[in-house]
Amino acid sequence: MKFGVVVFPGSNCDHDMLYVLKKKLGQEVMPLWHKERDLKDADCIVLPGGFSYGDYLRSGAIARFSPIMDEIIPFAQKGGYVLGICNGFQILCEAHLLPGVLLHNPSHRFICRNAYITSEHTNSLVTAATQPGEALKIPIAHGEGRYFAQDDELDRIREQEQVLFRYCDANGQVTPEANPNASVLNIAGVCNKARNVFGMMPHPERAADPELGNEDGKRIFEGILSKQATT
Repeated sequence: MKFGVVVFPGSNCDHDMLYVLKKKLGQEVMPLWHKERDLKDADCIVLPGGFSYGDYLRSGAIARFSPIMDEIIPFAQKGGYVLGICNGFQILCEAHLLPGVLLHNPSHRFICRNAYITSEHTNSLVTAATQPGEALKIPIAHGEGRYFAQDDELDRIREQEQVLFRYCDANGQVTPEANPNASVLNIAGVCNKARNVFGMMPHPERAADPELGNEDGKRIFEGILSKQATT
């Protein structure tokens, strides 16, 4: 599978993503500068974490208008796979490729620590290699990670099974105490209705190397790579 990792001014997880995809998963991967207008025939576009454009205005609000987004939006609308991690998730919400918004953490502080998430189902690429109720330890690092959607939109998201992950405890139980940022319904990741655009706040690329003592994040990428087995 061929991946393209977008690099915005302020991206700081792009090299982590390139390393994991190439060195740990053996995939063809290339960086895509935000001013480019060529996706170079990538099968999956990744918007990495970081602080695109310094997080001025709202996180992701300026990056959403980068030239490369003029190519990514129609790519996604035609069924191309797009994954946004943390700041990438924020950008996808700002571009209206994903429902909902990411708000400031109630503490108004940057949170950087391990968290646990569990998948809601296995009927999307990023959850295909997971088991609902199983706790995955994935780091979080954000200041605007509180997922929110209005009640009517939230009802649609749930009915269409667009919730991918929810924050849980180490035993896989979804509880208020396990929610690090007051996200509505403990939501840590969602997809679009067509199930080809995915966003999540936790960083699976930071939990995909045995030298770090945690490979839970590889499960997300292994689900995406399962696409190769069916094409």
